[in-house]
Amino acid sequence: MTDQLNEMLARAREAQAAIEFWPQDRVDEMVAAVGWQLYREENAVACARLAHEESGMGVYEDKLLKHRKKTLGTLRDLDGVKTVGIIEEDPARGLLKIAKPVGVIGALTPVTNPTSTPAGNVLPILKTRNAVIFAPHPRAKRSAALTVRYIREGLRQVGAPEDLVQSIEEPTVQLSQDLMAAVDLVLATGGAGMVKAAYASGTPAYGVGTGNAVTVVDETADIDDAAHKIFLSKTFDNATSCSSENSAAIHESIWDDMVAALATHGGFLCRGRSREQLKRTLWPDGVHLNKDIVAQPVAKIVQLAELDVPDGTTFLMVVGEAVGPEDPFCAEKLSPVLTLWRYSGFDEAVDLVQRITGYNGRGHSCGIHTTRRDRIEQLATKVRVSRVMVRQPQCYANSGNYDNGMPFSMTLGCGTWGGNITTENVHWRHFLNVTWVSMPIEPVVPDEEALFGAHWERHGR
Repeated sequence: MTDQLNEMLARAREAQAAIEFWPQDRVDEMVAAVGWQLYREENAVACARLAHEESGMGVYEDKLLKHRKKTLGTLRDLDGVKTVGIIEEDPARGLLKIAKPVGVIGALTPVTNPTSTPAGNVLPILKTRNAVIFAPHPRAKRSAALTVRYIREGLRQVGAPEDLVQSIEEPTVQLSQDLMAAVDLVLATGGAGMVKAAYASGTPAYGVGTGNAVTVVDETADIDDAAHKIFLSKTFDNATSCSSENSAAIHESIWDDMVAALATHGGFLCRGRSREQLKRTLWPDGVHLNKDIVAQPVAKIVQLAELDVPDGTTFLMVVGEAVGPEDPFCAEKLSPVLTLWRYSGFDEAVDLVQRITGYNGRGHSCGIHTTRRDRIEQLATKVRVSRVMVRQPQCYANSGNYDNGMPFSMTLGCGTWGGNITTENVHWRHFLNVTWVSMPIEPVVPDEEALFGAHWERHGR
């Protein structure tokens, strides 16, 4: 480990120790100060602009919206939450639960969201009285540094130690590995390789899984509403989000109307030769996604693929042919490209979602546009995903939105299905250690008859 990283860790531990026993009101003042520095328009504009210029990904206006919305939404979730002292008391069971910080967190952040991810992570980390060192993607190191500079301004304003939040200025794979091995908790938001390295570090870690969200549109859906929401999610920030719809499974009775509705929002269906040209552009070797198309404007992809599309095209569509390596369009595309699938019965739709996410994106998310509660429950029960979004644009919704109850987060756990330890949106609860205090109570002796009576009656003692 380098002397520089050793020094950063020492400063982080000293800063964290200084606030370990701060009262709730002072912690909340610190979080509000940092939140304001991140949210204020001039700072957010600077972060979003630099993120777009430095990474070469996404859409500036969308990055600005994402940065501010994730900051404000996270502050909403943290408002009034108790993270100091006794956070739960159960007199009947004689239990007290006392919140404590985990210490110093190492947070790996992606090139796709280099300012909104640190902004969304730092607020719950500070709310729980921890320190954090960010290890940004090398192609987004200046964006992360700028974000951290604003965070430190907020800390300084209220007399909190600035070294609670630091960022590695010249990130490398080795430095990230050294950081993960030395901190108390790792938070890994990014690609599969990064998450695998986090779990291999020997340090407790929260990671994410691959996204490949599928949305089902059944015959009861409001077609125009569903098409509009899929369009919003598919095109937002050029599909940098792991939650962006990659496939739409459409009931055969509304197929033509749904494709037409998507076309009114600029969706162009590539068929025959155009489909093959797009396929070769996205997967030049037939296996690996072309990094030059990731989060790029549809116009650039059209040019690279030499496609003839109408003016006003906002995203591209293809019809799915198979689930598996023989048709890579069934997988995550990280670009404004949507795969359409036709189904007849709802059981077939459920099976389709299961097979697509099972091949790529297991454990992450799916969605459904329907008016039938039984179908929502069937899909949610049968499919191995951590989130099911109902009549919502997935990339807006499953990481937290003002019109749903999902915790705001940029780190979406995918459970054991996706190689993660949690199925939750990682938020403030995941940055706490909790001490259980047990008081003596009147004995609660199990009743043998209540526990075994039914079994004795059927099978004897």
